[in-house]
Amino acid sequence: MFRVDANKSVHFCDGLSRRDFLHAGSLTTLGLGLAGYQSLQAQGAVAKNADMNCIMLFLVGAPSQLDTWDMKPDAPVEVRGPFQPIATNVPGLQVSEIFPRLARQMDKVALLRGVHYEGAAVHDVGHQLMQTGRLFSGGIEYPNFGCVVSKLKGPRGDTPPNALLPKPIGPTGGNMPHGQHAGFLGKTFDPFVLNADPNAKDFKVPDLLPPDYVTSVRESRRKNLRAAIDGGVAAFESSPDARLLDSNFEQAYRLMSSKAAREAFDLNAEPAAVRDRYGRTRFGQSCLLARRLIERGVRFVTVNMFETVFNEITWDIHGSAPFSPIECYKNEVGPNFDNAYTALLEDLTQRGLLENTMLLAFGEFGRTPKVNPAGGRDHHPGCWTALFAGGKVKGGQAIGASDEIGGAPKDRPVSTAEIAATIYHGLGISLDTELPGPQTRPIRVVDHGIEPVLELF
Repeated sequence: MFRVDANKSVHFCDGLSRRDFLHAGSLTTLGLGLAGYQSLQAQGAVAKNADMNCIMLFLVGAPSQLDTWDMKPDAPVEVRGPFQPIATNVPGLQVSEIFPRLARQMDKVALLRGVHYEGAAVHDVGHQLMQTGRLFSGGIEYPNFGCVVSKLKGPRGDTPPNALLPKPIGPTGGNMPHGQHAGFLGKTFDPFVLNADPNAKDFKVPDLLPPDYVTSVRESRRKNLRAAIDGGVAAFESSPDARLLDSNFEQAYRLMSSKAAREAFDLNAEPAAVRDRYGRTRFGQSCLLARRLIERGVRFVTVNMFETVFNEITWDIHGSAPFSPIECYKNEVGPNFDNAYTALLEDLTQRGLLENTMLLAFGEFGRTPKVNPAGGRDHHPGCWTALFAGGKVKGGQAIGASDEIGGAPKDRPVSTAEIAATIYHGLGISLDTELPGPQTRPIRVVDHGIEPVLELF
């Protein structure tokens, strides 16, 4: 737990020791190791902002295109799977029976049915490509979309620009970055991380301390921080760590002392019927929290549907332990997504936020067309579906098509780099924009020649 009055040293990479600052493990808990973040002090809802917001629902584990949004009912039984397609409110457009509520709102949603990449069918690879547009290489980690937004647009007033809920992606079988941090932009632009389960009965944002508590320790802690530096004050003050830490210290107090911050994260302020509509699950309550943050000025919110793919029911349906059986789509995973996603669509619409909030939902790759011997489907980056809604997106359409077994794009293939370009375009960020890259070499948000999927808009 994060405590600003902890009596414990913290050692940084330069070997210096600073006492009286943060309890061990605190920085990532609230994203407070990030110099760009200030307190959540939004005064009431920000229903319509001048520029675009984004909520990205990352479906960790990778949904099967054949059992969700690109069904093949006429394919052989070993391809089509156990579920039936159902009609939607868009004539001629079908989805899986596991999404009855989404079927009634497809006029708001566009499907990209030919997403693909060429490369290793490994979760970490897909995580990077679908959240940065590029793959970690040559020691360079590319920034998440939300981190780029944070760098280019900064906070809206006193609100952090970029948030990650409920927790970062954990182990998924590889040992590479998952594409959810700022990479070469530096930790200043990392997301605010909740690192808590908003569906827990005792949920609260860790260490958003009351103002009277903060006031009583503020000045003395700042003085003690500097006085306790090993190696001398002058040496410490001139170090990059010191400048980052000093800024973070101020912002940590401002965040923790903010009445508006506590209100933003207070899900108990929502009617019970609204919370029930989203679903009393970690994902459902995270989606509700995402809406509350967007209302209060956060520009970009990522919601991870799952944290890992091991020993948990997820989209990763290999069919045998430690992974999930395909039946979980109908009994658990599908209803979880269907409730939360459609509640978010409805809520954003009713509150006048959908027109300036892009709502994205996708996983890291698709699944194999043929059901495996365990009755599940394995990793398949050759073809899958991404959902776009909100903002300037034209709903009620399917763009592109897969072949007869859903294994490869047949019409209008879309690369992961084009997904990145489409997101930036939808957010009003020019694709010519250059970021300050490593070793002072500027890097474009997307490579030359990459274009967005303009049919969406």
